[in-house]
Amino acid sequence: MLSQTAEYALRAVFYLAERPEQGPVRVNDIAEALDVPQNYLSKILHVLARSGVLSSLRGPHGGFDLAAAPGELRLIDVVSHFDELTLGRRCVLGRPRCSDANPCGAHERWKPVAVRIAAFFRDTTVADALAS
Repeated sequence: MLSQTAEYALRAVFYLAERPEQGPVRVNDIAEALDVPQNYLSKILHVLARSGVLSSLRGPHGGFDLAAAPGELRLIDVVSHFDELTLGRRCVLGRPRCSDANPCGAHERWKPVAVRIAAFFRDTTVADALAS
């Protein structure tokens, strides 16, 4: 469903949200805790920092932290930088021309699922996900 990049982004955001008192966390500490390649994660975290999802601080006490409270940060805010989960979705079968007017064989069954998935990511906050 999600790309590996989007999954790593969510995992890192959840990790930071579970440690609000820790302050900025270094990339290597997050990568080690999540068993994610450090260089790959670093690029992901920098994208999230540039987009305002995370804040970053340089220096010996630097690292990454959430830029907003977990209850204010929606899952779509995290994954939208890596994956497209909107109603303008791609065909589940990979067809270039699939729409309500020109549906593929799976369109009618996939559309309600895709709509619900998009709504889940749009309507669920990081706090909601962690409360489960």
